[in-house]
Amino acid sequence: MSWLNKVRNSLSSLGTKKEEDSTPDNLWVKCRNCGEMLFTKEYEANLSVCPRCEHHGRIGTDARMAHLLDTGFTVLPTPKVKEDPLKFRDSKPYPARMKAARAANPHPDALTNAVGTVEGIKVVLGVQDFHFMGGSMGMAVGAAFVAGAERALKEKCGYVIVTAAGGARMQEGILSLMQMPKTTVAVRRLNAAGLPYIVVLTDPTTGGVTASYAMLGDVHIAEPGCLIGFAGQRVIQDTIREKLPEGFQRAEYLHAHGMVDMVVKRHDLKATLATVLGYLTPARAA
Repeated sequence: MSWLNKVRNSLSSLGTKKEEDSTPDNLWVKCRNCGEMLFTKEYEANLSVCPRCEHHGRIGTDARMAHLLDTGFTVLPTPKVKEDPLKFRDSKPYPARMKAARAANPHPDALTNAVGTVEGIKVVLGVQDFHFMGGSMGMAVGAAFVAGAERALKEKCGYVIVTAAGGARMQEGILSLMQMPKTTVAVRRLNAAGLPYIVVLTDPTTGGVTASYAMLGDVHIAEPGCLIGFAGQRVIQDTIREKLPEGFQRAEYLHAHGMVDMVVKRHDLKATLATVLGYLTPARAA
């Protein structure tokens, strides 16, 4: 074998080894707050909370349910609704956007319910996932919320909703806005039955969700640093022509001004929910 062929073979074997030993793209994650590079497995094991700055990252539906509910919970089916009722199209058709969102997420829409227990206390838990089209509120989200409330009424237990949304789903127009009064009526039914309705606000909770079921809870719990508001800060500043206070629309600011009952770190959230549910859940539902 000539010297040139030996060099070529050596380079080929090195290239193959490099490909085999290449680092996966998802091995590390960068903290959105402090910029620290974190080992993904350790970050997820820490409930997606940065160990350096304690920034609470966004987590998906399954991780949230596994964290808050005891083992053995049951995920409830998502109600069927009419899709693309307005035949909406922007840069691509609405059905194409929905197909892409479903391919990237484990559940068929932004809000999913489960029935289970929190430290032994029966509860229906609804989780809104920002990864699904920004957690936007459309007909499916409204139907899922009502279904969750109705299951809580049937089980005679509390309904806990974890919010994360960029607002109403523009592709459904006025039909998405109609979910605001629809979900409000469902909350009133829980109140009339004497069942607790607890809201856990996570980053971000904005728009029509904030203007409806996110601010109607018996108790409002927020994760540290999460954004909570209706309109964006820039819109508000341009409207009132005044500089907004530091930390405006963040959980700690809203807690200091009475809009949030408590700010709770993610690691303490399950125990806090169990305590609140223990106080508020009727004895017959315990």
